[in-house]
Amino acid sequence: MITRLAVVFALSLMSFALPSFAQERATSPHSKGGTPLNAKWEGVPEDFRASLKLPEWPLPTDLSRWERDRLEVRKTLIGLMGDLPARPDPAKVRVVSREDRGDFILEKIEFHNGADAMVPGYVMLPKTPAGTAPGRRPAIMLLHEHGGSKDSVCLNVAARDHAGTQLVKKGYVVAAIDGYFHGERIGRGPAGKIEERAAQEMSLSKINLWLGRTLWGMQVRDEQCLLDYLSTRPEIDTNQIGATGMSMGSTRSWWLAAVDERVKAIVGVVCFTRLTELIQHGYMRAHGIYYFVPGMLRHFDTEAIHALVAPRPHLELSGDQDPGAPVDGVETLEGKVGQMYRLYGKPDNFRSVVWAKTGHEYLPEMRERMIAWFEQHLPVR
Repeated sequence: MITRLAVVFALSLMSFALPSFAQERATSPHSKGGTPLNAKWEGVPEDFRASLKLPEWPLPTDLSRWERDRLEVRKTLIGLMGDLPARPDPAKVRVVSREDRGDFILEKIEFHNGADAMVPGYVMLPKTPAGTAPGRRPAIMLLHEHGGSKDSVCLNVAARDHAGTQLVKKGYVVAAIDGYFHGERIGRGPAGKIEERAAQEMSLSKINLWLGRTLWGMQVRDEQCLLDYLSTRPEIDTNQIGATGMSMGSTRSWWLAAVDERVKAIVGVVCFTRLTELIQHGYMRAHGIYYFVPGMLRHFDTEAIHALVAPRPHLELSGDQDPGAPVDGVETLEGKVGQMYRLYGKPDNFRSVVWAKTGHEYLPEMRERMIAWFEQHLPVR
């Protein structure tokens, strides 16, 4: 009799066979392992499973038709985020302080998001070598993970989602803000200081639903406020702005690129996720309430969001034992997103790498791939 363990082992070997188009499989001595994939629908009552209708979004096959249809898909996606307020004037962003950090200049900024909060952030400016005329540089937006902050991604080299110092030393302008219920914004939610981060996340979700919008939509909107500001900075080449992040930051990066064409390249680190597989494997609990956008599954799964990013350069870095992104869902997305890039005739602009025996991690090799991707597609000149 073939045991369930043997089946799982066989599937694991199949997953890490020779890669197909736009895919790569890798190993790392730094991998810590995670959660092996359980069986689909394991323990789910049959009546619940039978009543659940998951979307089958048809992938575009005609480019000219898709170029028309994508406008409606984007409109639908933005509508799902709720009735979002108009964004404020980026000219009102204030530079709070400016500090020489040796390899770069650190500016602390803040702005009111025009809705409900002051938003603190950082801009990291590489120094121009002596005798060299200053010019416009590419910029990378760093989107922190759940539990992270602008400080973790920009300044704290020990933080697992850190990337700021490496990128600014490569010559990139780097920028990040504290997202809702993170960093300096903890204690600034609907109940003030009596709520810590987790409680504040719930309260913000609740009040935004009452107001006809979503917390997730407001998070993405704040990143667009930062993008508005970066587009006014004379140091930045506005045709070379990228975005990257880990986990929650990864997901925000591809949502941001989907709704805003000003993002020219992205790198997602873990959370290359389909909602279908999250449900089938019972892993919805791997994501906070911020992640859930009402009505999504009435229209499409996340391949439609990634389709809106194409054909801009898009790299995804995943682990095969990450419960927040079941590996069979990653494999499904690889095929679907790869097809979109082939439709555009730009297959090399999409790449997905999955590391074996790797959970919800940011491996050193992932960070190297992230930097190399931006150096290739948003080069510093």
